[in-house]
Amino acid sequence: MVERVTATPAALEMIDKLAAQHGPLLFHQSGGCCDGSAPMCYPRGEFRVGAQDVYLGEIGGQPFYMGASQFDYWQHTHLIIDVVPGRGSGFSLEAPEGVRFLTRSRVYTDDEYAELDRLGPPPTGAEHAPAV
Repeated sequence: MVERVTATPAALEMIDKLAAQHGPLLFHQSGGCCDGSAPMCYPRGEFRVGAQDVYLGEIGGQPFYMGASQFDYWQHTHLIIDVVPGRGSGFSLEAPEGVRFLTRSRVYTDDEYAELDRLGPPPTGAEHAPAV
């Protein structure tokens, strides 16, 4: 099965560390003003997923959502969440660790895209609400 989002080993290690400190997490990538289109990590109960957000899957057991307008641009690519040194947004949980999450991507192969096409669009936030 084709995954829409995965994470590097370094990102998975950071996710585990943050989950141990903060409990269940949630990722959201909006394309908003604060950090451009960087993925943001929040305690799961402190971010409200909107009806127009798109559920892409899980990384490190944590749900990953993207704003619908961002998804329009990224829907043809597999997202790979990484973590790199540097300060990102103060809103994202990894910021005090001196690192920031970063989205890398690759275009789907023809076979992967055909499978995603057969599966239909991913669920929206209205259809897939995260458990706290």
